[in-house]
Amino acid sequence: MARMYSRRRGKSGSKKVPRNNPPEWQQLKGEELIKKIIELRKEGKSKSEIGFILRDSYGVPSIKLATGKKLGKILEEHGFKEEYPEDFVNLIKKAVNLRKHLERNKKDLHNKRALQLIESKIRRLAKYYIREGKLPKSWKYKPEEAEVLIK
Repeated sequence: MARMYSRRRGKSGSKKVPRNNPPEWQQLKGEELIKKIIELRKEGKSKSEIGFILRDSYGVPSIKLATGKKLGKILEEHGFKEEYPEDFVNLIKKAVNLRKHLERNKKDLHNKRALQLIESKIRRLAKYYIREGKLPKSWKYKPEEAEVLIK
């Protein structure tokens, strides 16, 4: 499928090996893995950082295969529920930083366009999260209030 804002196509990549149970070479199993996830979260790591650490340092190809639950569910069960989804907050941070840049550099037309695209993604993602019930129905993206939201 083509990219949304350019005429280029995506790069093909490798696919995961289909599995029904965790590989035998995986070091951490079930409860040990859950304890490690909670420990990493208490250190202040985000969900994506936890996934990278478990994959790269501990050789865990899939948390769901090892525990039977996704990473988000495990964190929710142990009281680490996020107010806003991580990808959504990252886009808002990006937009806030770009707005600060554009205040200093008013003639930066390329980044004005980039800001339009980022804010479009935020609105589109907000529609999805409102539909899924992860954001309140009355939520609207306001650039002035976005900086307060991410702090």
